[in-house]
Amino acid sequence: MLHLTNIYNFFFRNSDSEDCLIIMAHATIYVGCIAPQLLRGAQSRIFPSHSPLGVLRHSAFCYCTGNGTIKSKRKMDHLERTANNFRQEVITQAKVCGITDESETVKRLCLAIANKDFTFKAGQWVDFFIPGVSVVGGFSICSSPGLLEREGILELAVKHSVHPPAHWIHTECTLDSEVALRVGGDFFFDPQPGDSPVNLVLIAGGVGINPLFSILLHIADLHGYQEGKGNRPKLGTAKLYYSAKNTSELLFKKNILGLMKAFPGKITCCFHVTQQRSQICKELQPYITEGRISEKDLEKHISNDTSWYICGPPPMIESISKLLTNIGVPRNRVFFEKWW
Repeated sequence: MLHLTNIYNFFFRNSDSEDCLIIMAHATIYVGCIAPQLLRGAQSRIFPSHSPLGVLRHSAFCYCTGNGTIKSKRKMDHLERTANNFRQEVITQAKVCGITDESETVKRLCLAIANKDFTFKAGQWVDFFIPGVSVVGGFSICSSPGLLEREGILELAVKHSVHPPAHWIHTECTLDSEVALRVGGDFFFDPQPGDSPVNLVLIAGGVGINPLFSILLHIADLHGYQEGKGNRPKLGTAKLYYSAKNTSELLFKKNILGLMKAFPGKITCCFHVTQQRSQICKELQPYITEGRISEKDLEKHISNDTSWYICGPPPMIESISKLLTNIGVPRNRVFFEKWW
């Protein structure tokens, strides 16, 4: 298993022995979901029952059941929540080549990737492996597949939290820091040349904009390609509804305005703010609605060739999904990504 060996080699060089063993134990669970008896055998070799380390770590260890379901008394982490999602086998090292403050609470990472076999679809996420940090992060990609293809660059926008991977990004990550990435996820937009064109309605809440911004950038790339090349997917329109507490928490707003200007009528956006206290700048005012995204906003987009993509906090996902059901949107046209 080349991909598992790559994880081991990467972390063995960069972690202390205990963290390395813990990472390898988790990797054994999640890469391919190995049979329970093999997993139990691996655990007994890594953490002998008589060792103090084995006793201390035992309660934090998960077992893989016969049908692939993972059970634990702990709060589920990213790898457990996404155990049944698609994952690529390719794992690659990446180097941090840029760090910017996207907002007061969100940092945008620019990662250089040399591995040409590393690819992703707009909307997917990455497993984020950090040397010396035993918890694996899960972050949606906010850049386009085209940027990776053209420049070998992938971008993430990560909100500050006490979760170890996010905390590391906000407190310890520096230029030239090295990490490892693996692409996963079943939430994406990847139109093919033979497909019928679809109109998209993208609905984002807070940092849930990340995968939807990746989709918007991919649409922009495809529109740009169509100007000079024939064998490209046919595209409909893309409408983004993006809700946050206030305008300072609207990520990528300048980029989104730029996309609307570059592709008038093809890409449009309405920003919603729910707790705005300061005056809204003139540039944003035409695109701002105060209050939550409503049924009236969405029902105008109902058609047989419209697909709906939603990403945000679970309560928002549930509320918008129920709203769409109430106005007659078929469930097979609604796609969502929940982040806890």
